[in-house]
Amino acid sequence: MTEAAARFGYQIGAVGEEGLTDRQLYREAIADAELLHRLGYDAAWMVEHHFSDYYPQPNPLLFLSHLAAACPGLGLGTAVMVLPWYDPVRFAEDVAMLQTLAQGPLHIGMGRGTAKSEYDAFGIGMETARDRFRETWEFTRAALAGGPVTFAGQHVHWPRPTTLRPAPEGARPSFYGAIGSPESAAIMAELGLPPLCLSSFPDKLLRRILETWTARTAALGGSPAVTRPISVKCFVARTDEEARAQALEHLPRFFALQVEHYQSDHAPWGDIPGYQQFNRMFANLRQLSDPANLDGYIAQNLVGSPETVARRVREILDLGFNYLVVSNATYGVPRAVRHGTIRLFAEEVMPRVQAMRPAA
Repeated sequence: MTEAAARFGYQIGAVGEEGLTDRQLYREAIADAELLHRLGYDAAWMVEHHFSDYYPQPNPLLFLSHLAAACPGLGLGTAVMVLPWYDPVRFAEDVAMLQTLAQGPLHIGMGRGTAKSEYDAFGIGMETARDRFRETWEFTRAALAGGPVTFAGQHVHWPRPTTLRPAPEGARPSFYGAIGSPESAAIMAELGLPPLCLSSFPDKLLRRILETWTARTAALGGSPAVTRPISVKCFVARTDEEARAQALEHLPRFFALQVEHYQSDHAPWGDIPGYQQFNRMFANLRQLSDPANLDGYIAQNLVGSPETVARRVREILDLGFNYLVVSNATYGVPRAVRHGTIRLFAEEVMPRVQAMRPAA
């Protein structure tokens, strides 16, 4: 079977040089999206976070609705919307509105969230996250199918048959479930959601996640022929040395902000059902804020010249992914550095990747 051509998006964010106001940071994200549009990227993606410098963008769907007008035809994506924080009806309506406004492909990545501080701020118990995620997704899926919908769950109650407006038209959004372990891969397969992964995991674990998802999907009679995106940090420059210098300058602050945002030094997840593994997964996060400890992370992601980055992209595609969401839009990264990567990736990395043959 012929391999489908890989697609590439870029994760924008409210980021830029230190000292910019939030309004200015939002203008930076719009400028990045406009460049993606001109260079032919599939989509601009955005993450959801609240109350901190770690991506101060609490409503990706609202931001993307602006981009639908500013960059008509550009695909739009979320990575991710944290479903347990949403009223399911409003979430389904917001997606329907964006689907109505967007002229390009729409990618809705969804997850259950990891930051206990955000859950506490919203007054939602993390122990309910998996059930809330499932019910919100099941309601959204039913509502976007058209026609009257009712729902009776533990957290979602919608007894009166009601039809969603605006009525969904055109291409259906592609929905994905964020996956960080083989266990969650099986859960997303059971929910009918393709996987959305992070490249911070070792290749062998990423391969096992996809294998688990594929096997469970097949067992349920589903098709594995879906878009399988992975989010990857990316710094591209003319030489490996220059790209590595950029990564070593900016990634430590990125990880320091994660430590603050997730409160990982204090292992806040304790024995919360469904979150115990995060105490282990985040245990070494502080170490990555030291440039001396970044060699493994840099090798796992996309850092180097166009030739080096293209080879690593090919390795990631050979794991079974077919869509890369690349980004160097992190706190403090100036526009010149972001746009340098965006341009080199589009103009020199993408053509090299498309010319490479898959591994035997």
